[in-house]
Amino acid sequence: MKQIRITVMRKVCHKDLIEKYENPIEHACDMQEGQVFLADGWKKPEGFCDSAWDTLSPFVMTLAHGGENLYDGWMKNSKSAMLSCNDGFRPVSFLLEVVEDSKMS
Repeated sequence: MKQIRITVMRKVCHKDLIEKYENPIEHACDMQEGQVFLADGWKKPEGFCDSAWDTLSPFVMTLAHGGENLYDGWMKNSKSAMLSCNDGFRPVSFLLEVVEDSKMS
């Protein structure tokens, strides 16, 4: 099984939607653009958002087990995926990439 590098590519904040629909919360997201995590199969990387992991983990597992060319050629790199968490107010986009020199069993 290969390791998967997860890079935080972009954070977006829809303030208009937050003001209109969300109850005030003090803490929402700790992810920072450029932050990198390494995933070993189904094991969520330490410090990674639980909600984002729920969205990304099936893709991480597929790539870790050699799957590629997701959605019939969607990505230029067939061993990668660009996904966002499911937070409609402040979505975070993540790039998943197979670590090619990974030698995990």
